[in-house]
Amino acid sequence: MQGEAWGRVGEVARLFARLGVTAFGGPAAHVAVMEDEVVRRRGWVRGDEFADLVGASQLIPGPNSTELALHLGYRRGGWWGLVVAGGCFIVPAVLIVWGIAVAYVRYGVRVDAQAVLSGIQPVMVAVVTQAVWRLRGVVWQPVWGRVMAAGSAVAVVAGVDEVRVLLGVVAVSLAWGWWRAGGPLGGAGRGVVMGAMGGVPWGGAAAGAGVAAVTPGVLFQQFALIGSVLFGSGYVLLAFLRTTFVTRLGVLTEGQVLDAILIGQVTPGPVFSAATFVGYLLGGHAGAAAATAGIFLPAFAAVALTAPVVGRLRASPVLRVMLDGVNAASVVLLGAVVVASARAVVPDVLSLGILGGAILLLRAGAASGWVLLGGGVAGVLRLL
Repeated sequence: MQGEAWGRVGEVARLFARLGVTAFGGPAAHVAVMEDEVVRRRGWVRGDEFADLVGASQLIPGPNSTELALHLGYRRGGWWGLVVAGGCFIVPAVLIVWGIAVAYVRYGVRVDAQAVLSGIQPVMVAVVTQAVWRLRGVVWQPVWGRVMAAGSAVAVVAGVDEVRVLLGVVAVSLAWGWWRAGGPLGGAGRGVVMGAMGGVPWGGAAAGAGVAAVTPGVLFQQFALIGSVLFGSGYVLLAFLRTTFVTRLGVLTEGQVLDAILIGQVTPGPVFSAATFVGYLLGGHAGAAAATAGIFLPAFAAVALTAPVVGRLRASPVLRVMLDGVNAASVVLLGAVVVASARAVVPDVLSLGILGGAILLLRAGAASGWVLLGGGVAGVLRLL
């Protein structure tokens, strides 16, 4: 690689290392900051090119803002730029969450820490509720989104887990989009679509349900699966964590899962760094490393495969239909988690009051960070 090319990789490293320690506020805020930095300030890409990259990151599973960073790194510094952008954006968040996880395990059982968490957890439910409300248009605007939302709701009530719901929605949406685009569904074409749908495990327990011990290998496997199929808001990760580690494996509580998402939200960088927290809780340092690698590697692979063909990917009517379906299903899954989590972490009148107050403050435009801080203070007041 020539000196100029390495210079561009250095620019990528400096920008995303800084964003990795200062990019608070979640995916929407990350996208806004990246647009300001790479379009307005540096001119690495044009505005329309940036919009295409945002759309491309939404068409593939994984953390959208992280994938946008990978796309921008590739545009500026090629393959090395992709790797460096991802590492610099992810690693600071992971290290911060890793340190918090160590402190959580060591001190989280103390009465005062539990009191703080008892006030923050209802606020976290309110934050997720607000996210569902903001995303409601994803369900109702496209007709296909309504259809898939209804189907997903029926599947959730019937007890189908999140991975199967999303894989089913992907298969059905691809089939419908292909048909709408004029693709032949007879002969070999029908065989391909039916084969994809037949490969979705529609019933029964999820893969690996018989796992007796949550080893680092199991953590890597489970988080790699989640990272490979999770579309939509980073909050949808909450649904997958709950199903995998609370309902199916029974190794975490509802409160611990909410704490993981909370920590991923209030620290800089991607919300998916919550996987590091869960990994440490279940497997110590080896578990944290395995969970982190598992959740983020699919994003690197997906961007590496799609970055050279972003224009064609964004223009595909078939993939647009798939995106409508999976986004709608993701909102439904998130709504189901709100109901389940509220039952678990709102056991009394004070918790219900914190939840209601947090919803009102968020609806009024208050920043989630300040509302979370207020919830922690309300939890401490329990001790007085």
